[in-house]
Amino acid sequence: MSARPVIVGVDGSEESLRALEWAAQEAERRKSPLRVVTSPAMPPRMRAQEGAAPTVATELRESAARVIEAAVTRCREVVPGLVADSELLSGRPALALADAGEAALMVVVGARGIGGFTALLLGSVSRYVAMHATCPVIVVREQTDAQREIVAGVRDPRERTQALAFAFQEAALRGAELVAVHSGQVCADATSDLSATLSRWRDEYPGVAARPDVVHGHPAQVLAEYSARADLVVLGRHGGPGAAPAIGSIQHAVLSHARAPVAVIPEP
Repeated sequence: MSARPVIVGVDGSEESLRALEWAAQEAERRKSPLRVVTSPAMPPRMRAQEGAAPTVATELRESAARVIEAAVTRCREVVPGLVADSELLSGRPALALADAGEAALMVVVGARGIGGFTALLLGSVSRYVAMHATCPVIVVREQTDAQREIVAGVRDPRERTQALAFAFQEAALRGAELVAVHSGQVCADATSDLSATLSRWRDEYPGVAARPDVVHGHPAQVLAEYSARADLVVLGRHGGPGAAPAIGSIQHAVLSHARAPVAVIPEP
């Protein structure tokens, strides 16, 4: 069993419950504990009201405690026997959840929700965590017609990345096929380069069928189309030495429009 937990942020919405179920199943696949977290973040205007803040803060913490209790109960229904605990975080939800990821195997959030961790379509919290967490971040939305397929977006066909490593792990755990997709300006060597990169993983993951797909088109549009039949879309998050972590336009577009869960993997 991995000592590091799978962390999932919940707020009581259907979207966060979907993320909870995905996280519980992932924790079972990886033989890891699950940690359910939420944050009773108080709206700034309420903080400013003299005398009102303590009452509001108490109510929010009690509400958050109820959400977490219901979530832990739900995850044990989804995966009986799962080792799960909970934590009530303090501070701004985006910062708190990103910081919690420092000791996590991964952080899982919903695409949107009623507030807290998953407000808005790829809201500020989900976007911030995907940009700044030091571990993989999975943004979960409603699953469609999955075909036991993991899709990995590949920027450089010659590069062995953490995103590809994560994609191979997921394919092995799920008994799924891995499709490594490179798109944009297609060159003659792209397919052979990508095939050579995938072949380097065969000794480590001999049971994973992996194929390269080199296609012409805008990467975000191509990956969004592939997501319609994928169990998971895996993207890297790049940043140079000393640079701030960043999600580029491609990652943001895929996160906003993909029809499957999307994993964002920090690259060295």
